[in-house]
Amino acid sequence: MTGKLYIVGVGPGHHDHMTFRAKEVISESDTIVGYETYVNLVQDLIGGKTIHRYAMTQEVERAHQCIDLAKSGKIVSLVSSGDPGIYGMAGLIYETLAATGWVPSDELKVEIIPGVSALNSCASIVGSPLMTDFAVVSMSDLMVPWEIIQKRVESAAQGDFVLVIYNPKSKKRIHQLQDTQKILLKHRKPTTPVAIIKSAYRESEAIVMTDLENLLNFDEELGMTSTVIIGNSSTYTYKDLMINPRGYKSKYNLHEQTNPNLKV
Repeated sequence: MTGKLYIVGVGPGHHDHMTFRAKEVISESDTIVGYETYVNLVQDLIGGKTIHRYAMTQEVERAHQCIDLAKSGKIVSLVSSGDPGIYGMAGLIYETLAATGWVPSDELKVEIIPGVSALNSCASIVGSPLMTDFAVVSMSDLMVPWEIIQKRVESAAQGDFVLVIYNPKSKKRIHQLQDTQKILLKHRKPTTPVAIIKSAYRESEAIVMTDLENLLNFDEELGMTSTVIIGNSSTYTYKDLMINPRGYKSKYNLHEQTNPNLKV
């Protein structure tokens, strides 16, 4: 008998922002696996289920256990914050399965349940910073060499992308954000708007609106649960909101329109 493996995105951490499908498969599952912090986010949904909690650096062990449990007949939900396909566990699960010769038509069924990634949730809190093309870069160099990350930041800066930064800083990761700021200042004004969002939609949520020049002055808000959004040449702030023009201003002359019934 073979069970099923769900890789579940539980969103930013508040049940109001979990998808219906995520709640549904968690309810259907008899076994829950995940990094302890993520398991705690769904604690009130998993009563009576078998729970396997892991430390942050045990991703490979998590992947193997989930697969083994599903093969043994369990219905397993591997919970991940945000979206499991964006810096989450989806990739590692498929890498592990591919190494065994598994194919999607096999008896073991795997389904990814998409969630709300940090870039979505954080952007919604601070305004509309992602209205035009943007790039997403993690400052974690555990799996990607720092030289490559620097090239990606440089390319995003040259291309005038809004830049979303995951994992901006940790106790051991200090120079990465400093280096990133230096790269960006070669291409952008010091007054470029920046938003720092810590623990979006969780009890410890904290928001800082600042600019590129002063980005590093908020040490307490910069950490592993923080996301940094750095504007491009068009981004501006309005009453503590970060706005990136979508292009309608030039197309519809927004400032000249006074008819409230205008449809665009």
